[in-house]
Formats: sequence, C-alpha cells, structure tokens
Amino acid sequence: MPTKRQTADPPCCARVPLDERPLLTPIQAGGLAAVFKVLANDTRLRLLHALVRDGELCVTELAASIGMKPQAVSNQLQRLLDLGILSSRRDGNNIHYRLIDACVRSLMDQALCLMEEVSGTGKGCR
Repeated sequence: MPTKRQTADPPCCARVPLDERPLLTPIQAGGLAAVFKVLANDTRLRLLHALVRDGELCVTELAASIGMKPQAVSNQLQRLLDLGILSSRRDGNNIHYRLIDACVRSLMDQALCLMEEVSGTGKGCR
C-alpha cells in the first residue's frame, strides 16, 4: 500500500525569469523539445502524477494505480529515469521510484492550469 509523503519537495530552483533570458540557442531549444517529447505521453504523465501524490511507489503500486501491467509501467518509468527526473532504489524484489526534480510538480501544475484555461473548465492560473 502506498505511503503518503511526509515531507514537502523543495521548491523548483529559482532561475532567471524566461522573459529576462536571451533567446534560446538551437541546442537549448533541442534539449527543451526532448524534455517535452518524453513528457508528452499520457501514461508517463499519469505515473508522474501518482508519484507527486504519493511520494515513492514501487512498480506494482504504480501499475495498479493506473491499471497497467508492471512490465509496461517499467518501460515508461525507464524513459523518465533516462530524463533524470526520477530516482529508483531496490528493496528486495521491489524497485521504488520517486521524483527528484521539484520542477516537475510545478510544470504539471502550470500545464493543467493552461489546459483548464483554454478548455474553459478551470478557474484559471493562480
């Protein structure tokens, strides 16, 4: 059974605001596109949301939470591990995953806000 996270993630690290940065270089734009490409998958987004809600979960808990087979979930988790936003640890036969990048929570919050704003179903961004 998943255990609720006891401590809050550190906030997304403070950076220079986007409108104060120089225009993205082609390399930066390519890197950003690669991040969005990995995140642009409904299964991976649901897995991330489960980890935001519950903190740390093993593959079988994640699979049960989104109604998929553990092997399929493992394949999707590997993409997120490769991106560097998750960490994993082995505990006997189980592998547990957790978010290591607090910016993921912020990015998902903002993306949901935008989706609700353009669809007219939400109250807008805070």
